[in-house]
Amino acid sequence: MAVFPRPSSPRVLLADLRNFLATRQKHQFLFATISIVIPALLITGFYVDSRIDPPKPEMYFIPSWPATRSDAEIIAQQKIDQAKKDKMLAEKQAAYQRLADQLGIDTKSK
Repeated sequence: MAVFPRPSSPRVLLADLRNFLATRQKHQFLFATISIVIPALLITGFYVDSRIDPPKPEMYFIPSWPATRSDAEIIAQQKIDQAKKDKMLAEKQAAYQRLADQLGIDTKSK
């Protein structure tokens, strides 16, 4: 006794499919198409969104100093670096203050 039926010929399969589709109404074709297209769009969207460019290598330039430099030279360089840092901080604070003024935010607290 066979568990599976005998394979049908392609001609019989096409005739069976044609008879099945002939009994369907137009709205069933519409909903079948929509039910296939929407998941296909979602899967395609996730696939496209998952493709990211590999990160570009970052280069760090680290200054090197001679081992013989004195404490006075180190302190002088630290003062120069601190002045640059303070200037950048003041510029950033001024930019935020301008933004707060444009938005009407009161930054003076009691």
